[in-house]
Amino acid sequence: MRRSTAAAVGTLTGAALIVGVRLSVSAPVVPTAAPPAVDLANSGQDADPEATSSKKPSSKKPTAKPTEEAADTEGEAGGSGLKNGVFKGSAAKNPYGTIQVSIKISGGKITAADATYPVTGDSATINPPAIAALKQDTVQAQSADVDAVSGATFTSESYVKSLQAAIDQATA
Repeated sequence: MRRSTAAAVGTLTGAALIVGVRLSVSAPVVPTAAPPAVDLANSGQDADPEATSSKKPSSKKPTAKPTEEAADTEGEAGGSGLKNGVFKGSAAKNPYGTIQVSIKISGGKITAADATYPVTGDSATINPPAIAALKQDTVQAQSADVDAVSGATFTSESYVKSLQAAIDQATA
């Protein structure tokens, strides 16, 4: 009887220590950084990649509205009905943050896409690869008809919503 009691007490003590150690260990802190800004307007301000990575993400404010004056001066190109220029879609919110897409149109085609998105918490690991895939699909599809990224449903839906708003501005 004494041995079984001692064994049970030892087992419970060991389990409590293991659980206690597990609870006191926190996940390693992963540094998060804003994605490098893509210069859709080719203004040359961020031509140096080292300059982009050394800046704070909040120090550079994006343009509040699309460069419609650039679109108006260049006019429509090609038969697609899209005006040349840089267009920014409306911000689309989801439970994890807000995503806003900007597109560059040259020759009536989408030549580049960029997006602002949250990079905190789980979004820091989910959003960067998802947005990269969505941007690539945007240029290939030449429309907002892009497939959602598995594991990033909210991000994909917000991206497509903002992308469609940017395309609508380029069509108007």
